[in-house]
Amino acid sequence: MTDRTTFVSLEGLRARGWTDGMVRDLLGQPDVQGRSPRQAAGALVRLYLLARVEAVERAREFQVCARAGGAAGLAGARVAAEGRRRAVLATLRAEPIRVPILPPAELERRAVRYRREVGGAGADDGGMARWQVGYLRNALRSYDRLLDGLFAASGRAEAERLLRHRVYAAIAQAYPWLAEECRRRMEGGGGGR
Repeated sequence: MTDRTTFVSLEGLRARGWTDGMVRDLLGQPDVQGRSPRQAAGALVRLYLLARVEAVERAREFQVCARAGGAAGLAGARVAAEGRRRAVLATLRAEPIRVPILPPAELERRAVRYRREVGGAGADDGGMARWQVGYLRNALRSYDRLLDGLFAASGRAEAERLLRHRVYAAIAQAYPWLAEECRRRMEGGGGGR
């Protein structure tokens, strides 16, 4: 069962000052969908994580939209979201990605330990290169904070692709023997472990 205190319904969002357009443009898809047990017809219920709602409410796009009010505010929110998207993409392009440089034996040891921690110990889970790239990507998760403030409608997917590409390119440059695995992950679009 879901902890109801961590989610906000569409009605709850409206009580917080959200319009349907603001929900669509600033939050995107709900985190959880289901049928309401309180209504005979079992109406569809959309729930949004409270932490995500609060993060959006702190963002400039929400403030602009809320101040301008309703539909008129959406245009301002879209302009603000586009400005934020451009700023985040520029930061992602300029931010140096610092890959930790480890001796091969130490990288292998850490990769094996990391692989065990995330629940994969089988030999057919990939190879050592896959595990090493997974460990290094996890070690570089701090760069994900650069995506803070970007939401579904403001180019988050584009920013995630750019960050993923830059991180894997930096790993490949620091560890040339991992370049093929990095290239596989960039082309596949997935992170893998």
